[in-house]
Amino acid sequence: MNENDKTARLIRELTKTWADFEGRLVQVPMISRALRGALRLEDYRTILCDHYQQVIEGACWIARAVSSIDRGHLELRSSFLSHAKTEHLDYRMLERDYQSVGGDLATLRGGRKNIGSNALSAWMYHRASQPNPLDLLGAMFMIEGLGKHFAGIFAESLQKHLGLREDQVSFYLYHAQHDEDHLAELAETLGSGILDTDGLAERILETARVTGRLYLLQLEELGNY
Repeated sequence: MNENDKTARLIRELTKTWADFEGRLVQVPMISRALRGALRLEDYRTILCDHYQQVIEGACWIARAVSSIDRGHLELRSSFLSHAKTEHLDYRMLERDYQSVGGDLATLRGGRKNIGSNALSAWMYHRASQPNPLDLLGAMFMIEGLGKHFAGIFAESLQKHLGLREDQVSFYLYHAQHDEDHLAELAETLGSGILDTDGLAERILETARVTGRLYLLQLEELGNY
């Protein structure tokens, strides 16, 4: 199987994994309520507060992964570094959104990861600490997919049913507009020859599946510390 065939096959499998994840995502109680217009403003604050804890960690586990990539993969190390740089100030958007809907900044910054966020964070750091954790491309596929495929729908529903302004859902709108570019970069990386590494495609897919399940757990446990 040539490189193009390997890449196409992996992307097909990742897309199937994402579709399964999305089917479960819309059934998560808090997300389901948001989409059907039954969410309260205090629920939105809870979502922002818990999401903040995960976003704060995001750039950190990417940076950890960078430190675990050896000189044999310098281009990928640069790619991971660039991604960490892009993401590491996203938490500021969440701070502004949270304050704009009546949340207290000190409460946000002093918050804790919920049960699911703890599991997701532990998994990410575990994978990022392994030698050459290139399988984290699978995790990025899932998380960036949320921006491309779901963040805009979520923000639109919040605006419609809660009467929120764009500056009150800025985090989700931003990712709806920019994560498509990140996914295109990811597809390019997958087609760069790295899949010649024995078993990497299978590890990428496994990491995507585990990350998706733990991300759902994070949402299922909103407010549960």
